[in-house]
Parts: sequence; structure tokens; C-alpha cells
Amino acid sequence: MEFKIENDDGIDSWKEVTLVYSAALKQIETKMSILNEEFQHVHRYNPIEHIKARIKTPESIVKKLKRHGYESTIDNMIKHINDIAGIRIICSFTSDIYRIADVISEQRDIKVIAVKDYITYPKASGYKSYHMIVTVPVCLSDRTVDTKVEVQIRTVAMDFWASLEHKIHYKFEGDAPEHIRNGLVECAKMVSDLDARMLSLNEEISALSHVKV
Repeated sequence: MEFKIENDDGIDSWKEVTLVYSAALKQIETKMSILNEEFQHVHRYNPIEHIKARIKTPESIVKKLKRHGYESTIDNMIKHINDIAGIRIICSFTSDIYRIADVISEQRDIKVIAVKDYITYPKASGYKSYHMIVTVPVCLSDRTVDTKVEVQIRTVAMDFWASLEHKIHYKFEGDAPEHIRNGLVECAKMVSDLDARMLSLNEEISALSHVKV
């Protein structure tokens, strides 16, 4: 799989793409790890259950470029593909999602360029998650490259649902039987109810723990 044409950032090979985007992911992961440690130290609480990071494969990038009518070049890839580097932050509760999103937005060296709140406004399929496209400065020996990273923040329950929906999408190539699609929507409602109930219980436990006996 080959990409050609040097772009303004001086990146002209897949090897360099992997280097730069991997560095951007490491920076986000490190920031989230420090945040989690701080919360554990100050609040005795970890808002992040775990983090998943990945670099999109060349084959997947080519398919996406073709789907949007672009040639397979490094230049088009960097300009038009926002999720080459992706990081998924899995939280315990919905309240953690917005807390983490706020922390990311307040980082001086991170620039938020787009937000999609699929929690407040879920997709028709039932999909819920909080998406951010951010840029992170990656400092190389001869230049600094502002690199895009897609950040997805969701609860454990949302991630479980999304994982199954993803498998079904590829199993049926985006054309799953209607009863399966309906079943997913029903499961999405159950996930929302579960998240709301778990958040309520957690808030009740927190309130009781502050009551002096």
C-alpha cells in the first residue's frame, strides 16, 4: 500500500505517518493517565476504566478516501481523514464523560476542532458516545506537526453495545436484517437505562459516604 505526494508538514511516507500519529496518541494517553492518577490521589476515585488506542490501517484509509472521492495520497489522507489516530476512553459513568471532555478542552497544547455529542443526540441506531477531533503538537527534531486525533469517550455499557453493533455492521456489510437492527435499538435503550441507574446509585453512595454519624 503506497501513498505519494509530500504535504506541508513534510510527511511523505507511511512510516512517518505512523511515527507522528503514534506520538500524538502517546501524548493523549499520558495526559489521561496523569488525570486518572490525580483523581485517585485527590478524590479517591478513578473516572477512567481503561483506554484503547489504534492507528487506522492503510487499507481502511484508502477505502475511506475512495468513498469520499479522493485519491490515495498522503496529502489527502492528512487533510481529509480525521480518525487516522483514534483513542477511546472508557468511563464508569456518564458524568465522567463530560468531565473528561472538559479536561481535554482545557489543555493548553490541545486544540479542539470538532465535537459530536452522540450522548445527548444519539444516532438512529441507538449509538451513543462523545466524539472530539483534536490536534496535538508532535515535536520532531526539525519541526512541530499539529496532528489530528479522534477521541471517543463512552461508558463501559456504551462500549459493549458499540462493539456488538460494529461486528454486526461488518457481518452484514451495513445491511443487517430489520429485526436485528430493531433489537440493537432496544438494547441501546437498556444501556441508557442501566447507565442512568448506575449513575444514580453512585451519587447516592457518594452522598451517604459524606454523612457524619
